[in-house]
Parts: sequence; structure tokens; C-alpha cells
Amino acid sequence: MKVDQQKEGAIYAALSYMMWGVVPVYWKFLQGVGAIEILAQRVLWSFVFMLVLLMFMKKWQAFLDYVKNILGNPKLFTALLTASLLVTANWGVFIWAVNSGRILDTSLGYYINPLVSVLLGVIVLKEKLSGAQIISFMLAGIGVLILGIHFGTIPWISLVLAMTFGLYGLAKKMIKAESAIGLTLETMMVTPLALGYLIYLMNRSEMQFFTDGSTSLLLVGGGIATALPLLYFAKGAEKIPLSMLGIFQYIAPTLSLLIGVFVYHESFTKAHLLAFLFIWSALAVYTLSITKWGQASARRFKGKGNIGA
Repeated sequence: MKVDQQKEGAIYAALSYMMWGVVPVYWKFLQGVGAIEILAQRVLWSFVFMLVLLMFMKKWQAFLDYVKNILGNPKLFTALLTASLLVTANWGVFIWAVNSGRILDTSLGYYINPLVSVLLGVIVLKEKLSGAQIISFMLAGIGVLILGIHFGTIPWISLVLAMTFGLYGLAKKMIKAESAIGLTLETMMVTPLALGYLIYLMNRSEMQFFTDGSTSLLLVGGGIATALPLLYFAKGAEKIPLSMLGIFQYIAPTLSLLIGVFVYHESFTKAHLLAFLFIWSALAVYTLSITKWGQASARRFKGKGNIGA
């Protein structure tokens, strides 16, 4: 039974990361719409979709109870607001980057995101770095530095995406809400901002939502495209080990990289190749260090060092 559960969990996890990997194609269909309007519509329709889904999942009462809990807990309210603003910023930069022909930058951002999460754990939670993690940071740092030197500018899109998502994960640790309820709460917090911006566009007759039926459907569908992979991810995370989930997370940026290069023909220079090789090496070292085999090897190595001393 456990093996079957792990297989099911692996399928859900793989599907979620595959959907995240190909989502740039979806936003490319909306290239004629402004990035901020896409973001506002994404927030609004994600919230609407999640409200409907909660009713079907019979989690409406649990959602209302959590809302009451938040209103009576300023610390929790602040954490939720922070998480909402961070994930909204992440979505906004991602959409803008995709529709500006910068899919490779988004791919790089999500490759280095696990390392940023570890770094935030060290800075904020006072966690200790292992030797393998230090090597990973050095390799990833060299990769980012190569791009900075070659292009004469820091890859800010990649770093902003990695930092906002890493900080978002940190804020989520305080919220501890079930994934469906969590996403509903996060989108609920920023929906007033989204509605305000859409009303502003409507008053100026600049809103693209009503231009044609296909654009409207795609904007509404953005809510489903946002929520569905998250729900699949939650189902997968319940049934497979964290180490396996950590390996699956590289599916999304790999697919985005391939789409950027082979579908949208973004420039992939020798500097990109060298930088990505360093970052892939960093991820290989990091991933190996969090597996049982890697941890056992580290303990054996440490034991030998103690004997020699």
C-alpha cells in the first residue's frame, strides 16, 4: 500500500512541476495584455476559483475558522499579508519576464531558489550549513558571477524570483494552513488591490479583459492555471519523502529552459552554458547532500576525521 501511495504521490508531484514548467507558454498567449493587468486578473480569478473549490472540497467552514483566527492574531495576519505580497511580486516579475522574452532568467531563478531557501534558513532561523551546502553556494555564486560579468549586469530577474519565493516559503512556515486554504487566504489579501487596479483600467477604458472572448477566457483560466498545480503539489507532498520532492523541483526550470531556447528561440550563449553548468553542479552537490546516502557518507567521513584526530 505504501509503495502505491508513493507512486501516486510521485505522479502528482511530477504533474505539478511539469505544469509549472510549461506555464510560460500560457502567459505568452496573453502577450498583448499588460503584465500588471495579467497579474491583477490572475489574483482575482485565483481567489474566485479557490472559493468555489473550497465549497466543493467541503472546507468552507475550515476557511472561515482560519479567517477568524487571523483577525484575532496580529502576528499571523502580518505573516499572511507578507506571504501574499511576496507571492504576488513573484507572479508579477515572472509574467513580465516571460512576456519580455526572458524565460531563461526565470529558469535560472527557480534553479537557485532551493539554495536561497537554505541561505534564508541560515540567516533567519540560525540553521547550520553543511560542507556540501557551502560548496553548493560557492558553485552557484560563480555561475551567477559569470552571467554578471558577461552581460555587465546582475541577473536581477533570477535573483528577485529566487528571493521572493524563498521569503514566501519562510512566511508560510508561520501560517501553517492547508494548501487550498492557504492559497485562498493569500489571494484574498491582495484581491482588493487587484480589483482597485482593474477598476482604474476600466475607468480609463484601457482594460483588455473585454477586448475579445479568447483573451477573457485566458485571463479567467489564469486562476485555474495558478491553483491546479499547487493542489497537485500538495497531494504529492503528502505521499512522498521530502528528498524525492526536492529532486522533482528541478523539472519546472528545466522545462522552462528548454521552452525558452527551443520554442521561443531565446539566446543561449556560451556564458549561459558555463553559468548553468556551475549552477547544475551546485544543485547536484546540494541534492546529494540531502539524500540518505549523502547524509550517511557525510557521517562516515566525519567519523573518520574524528578517529584521525
